Amino acid sequence: MAAQLQFAALIGFAGLMTTAAFEDLRRLMIPNQVTIALCLLWPLYIMAQPSMAVVLGGIGCALIVFIAGALLFSRGYLGGGDVKLLSVATLWAGPGATPALLMLTGVLGGALALFLLMPPGAYIATLARAKLGPGGDSPGQPLENPVPYGIAIAGAAVIVVFVPHFQ
Repeated sequence: MAAQLQFAALIGFAGLMTTAAFEDLRRLMIPNQVTIALCLLWPLYIMAQPSMAVVLGGIGCALIVFIAGALLFSRGYLGGGDVKLLSVATLWAGPGATPALLMLTGVLGGALALFLLMPPGAYIATLARAKLGPGGDSPGQPLENPVPYGIAIAGAAVIVVFVPHFQ
């Protein structure tokens, strides 16, 4: 029963991370409902391996990432949705996989930024936003070259959380 709950939670996790990446590409915003749903889904995932060290370690790592992210947000380096998504991804990754999550997020985010700096990448991003539409709230101050970093966070999170289940 616990394995089935964990599998359902993993499917929900993948769906919610995909939604976060899509919304970040479309609107340069990650809805709060997505991060809240990921937080609410996490206990189902962790029930299959109930270890107090893993639970407290995951919460501690997520809190540290959130505090560091809040500092970066206050300096204008990261968006608020990115900070929340990275924090909840850290919660899911747990203390053992947090370094891998952060490093992979940096690598994927750097590759995404480089891709968006090239004319084809900028064109694709602009076209995607134009075709998909802003669909609701849009960020207050538009950036010259906005990077939907939620795509990198979601991609890294899915890789880091899913890979151990296939080994």
